Amino acid sequence: MTFAFPLVIALLLDAALGEPKWLWSRIPHPAVLMGRLVGWLDARLNRGTQKRLAGVLALIALIAVALLTGLLLAALPLGPVIEILVAAMILAQRSLADHVAAVADALRLSLSDGRIAVAKIVGRDTSDMDAPAVARGAIESAAENLSDGVVAPAFWFLIGGLPAMLIYKIVNTADSMIGYRSPRHEAFGWAAARFDDLLNWVPARLTAALIALAHARPDAARVIRRDAALHRSPNAGWPEAAMAVVLNISLSGPRTYDGVSRDFPFVHPEGHPPLAPEVDASVRALWRSWALLILIVSVLALL
Repeated sequence: MTFAFPLVIALLLDAALGEPKWLWSRIPHPAVLMGRLVGWLDARLNRGTQKRLAGVLALIALIAVALLTGLLLAALPLGPVIEILVAAMILAQRSLADHVAAVADALRLSLSDGRIAVAKIVGRDTSDMDAPAVARGAIESAAENLSDGVVAPAFWFLIGGLPAMLIYKIVNTADSMIGYRSPRHEAFGWAAARFDDLLNWVPARLTAALIALAHARPDAARVIRRDAALHRSPNAGWPEAAMAVVLNISLSGPRTYDGVSRDFPFVHPEGHPPLAPEVDASVRALWRSWALLILIVSVLALL
């Protein structure tokens, strides 16, 4: 496949280098630039009575910017090299694994340290979490972001190169910023949220398959299909259920957002409550799944 070999190099670069602070302390990360553009459109278009239409127009503008940027970078004299470097910047395997591992290390120190660490990677309230809740938050973030931050951008790069990857990333960034059912964003962020669901539909299911197969658990498919639908997201439940099965733990469940308790059902409720060792195991699962992804893309590169 045309884009498979560059993707292998980008995946390896990301795994080796992650997000070097010396670089991103000097120049803005592509995701930061995307976030600024989303915020700018939100500030200027999210007003009046036609907020849903304004949100559709904002989404079209974001997609156009991403598409044109990708095409421009690919057309430069060193286009193939630039594509690989930008793709490595977009992929997030190393940074995800590092952040999740930090929660396990912190939780071994104290519950308070664990709460502080997990607050960096989840959006829920952490002040009243017990140790299993801290561990669940970290593992859920590992599973969901393996899909959103690694498999999905890799999938779209395979489909359409850097332009397709940038389109995915800017839509995903918009969803994370305005795709909420809040008074301000329920209408304006509707288009971004729905399109993000569409772009993640296949990658989420591929991620669940990668996790299960990387652990030699094809038998997990039955439980994954059973429990994925329990999740409030149409996509996040798939990798989360897969991670729960291969680690034999329960995930999701009740949590608090902005002081409001939400009684979500448990995913894989027959599993045991996770603690720091299971967070460590989820990091190993991330790398096993990444290794299988590398193997598959490498095979595609040889076809």
